[in-house]
Amino acid sequence: MKKYLIILFTVLGVLFNAQNIKTKRGIVTIDGIHVAKISNKSDEYIFMDLKETPIYTMEFVDKSIVDSVRDSYIKLNRIYNKDKTLELDYISPSAFSGEEKSAVYTSIKSLKIIDNKGINIKNLDELFSKTPKRNLDAKTKEAYSIRSKIDKLNITVNNVGEILSNGRPVGYFTNLPVSFGSEDTVMDKTFVDIEIYDANSKYIGRYITTTKQLKTAGGKTFTLYREMSGRASILKFPTYKAIAERLAIMDPNFIKPQGKVVADSCSEGWY
Repeated sequence: MKKYLIILFTVLGVLFNAQNIKTKRGIVTIDGIHVAKISNKSDEYIFMDLKETPIYTMEFVDKSIVDSVRDSYIKLNRIYNKDKTLELDYISPSAFSGEEKSAVYTSIKSLKIIDNKGINIKNLDELFSKTPKRNLDAKTKEAYSIRSKIDKLNITVNNVGEILSNGRPVGYFTNLPVSFGSEDTVMDKTFVDIEIYDANSKYIGRYITTTKQLKTAGGKTFTLYREMSGRASILKFPTYKAIAERLAIMDPNFIKPQGKVVADSCSEGWY
């Protein structure tokens, strides 16, 4: 009986404390009380007090990290003190993120910088003083780790199929389709796999155009995905650069991190 009473009072407490949050014609209301105003430009929302004085902005970011992994978060800025920008997680009251409802809901429910008295400057300033950490899942953390490694390698592919890392030749493609040079994506489906070798002509792996799969010399496989948005991912044609980058992650011995090539103005031929 005691257990059921606890559950009953918990449910009642939630119901009584539930806030009725609405936004209409740029006016934010909590339980019918006007508390703030909001306007937007693209994915950035400007929050104002009822006198229309801008207090802070909230920008929605949805970006690809690597492969099919995307990261969605908000950038928060104080208009009266732009010493730093916060990157924070947000919550959405609907199935769709990055919209006005999400901005308002996050401000009230998650960040608690708007309450029934208006925009709470004290809570807003405390948020910036503490700089809360984001709650990234394991998949997103791994994606950022991979992205960091890829960025350090700074891989490019020149017009003859040579792979360079920070300006240094580290490998090359063979069996390139006829579209190579005019297209930077692998769009042709060929019966002959595109092969990748390192600078010493050691076989590293191959890309199968019919299945969009990478296979390393060691037997590892990976299907290249490219996401269209934060809500749906589909198989798309990868770039040659993306193929080289993924192989560098799959086979760490393929490309070793090194410094950028710096031209020496005193070298022979430079006067």
